[in-house]
Amino acid sequence: MSLSLRVSLLSALLLLAACRSDPIHYHTLLPAQPAPGAHGAASIQFEQISVPPQVDRPQMVIRQGGSGLAILETEWWGATLVDELRNALVDQLSGPVAERRLSLRLDVQRFDSVPGQYALIDAQWRLRITEEENSKAFLSCRTTVQTPSGASIDDLVVAHQNNVKRLAAAISQAATTTRCPTSP
Repeated sequence: MSLSLRVSLLSALLLLAACRSDPIHYHTLLPAQPAPGAHGAASIQFEQISVPPQVDRPQMVIRQGGSGLAILETEWWGATLVDELRNALVDQLSGPVAERRLSLRLDVQRFDSVPGQYALIDAQWRLRITEEENSKAFLSCRTTVQTPSGASIDDLVVAHQNNVKRLAAAISQAATTTRCPTSP
């Protein structure tokens, strides 16, 4: 093999190595251990879940400083954030067949991720009784949960999993007592 061909091949290999992108890591709001079955007095159906447009994307978005956001191109949710929230809440709220049927509308106002500090979910939600005679009866509540987080993205995701668990507990409490919880 000639020297010029070797140099060309070596140059091509170096260029290809320089173009290598970092692998994408996928994360989920479903905890590794399944939630024990809920023992609420209601079966909850999801009407709608919404999240702020800033975080409504496949990539994770973190806060930087007082006003900055960073989109993490190699850290993605396993599904859309709305689907991740729905799946995690279904996991937390599922239980035996209940006497009352309720529907849930969840409007996440803030979904903050600050590595090394905290994960926060601030949500307004509405439970509506779906039985025909009480179809207009509903309960509107707001829950804000914040969990300290370590510096890694995995720590941040675990903190968000904890927040979803606490949000689900607040929703379950309201479904049982028909009153907004005072604290999650």
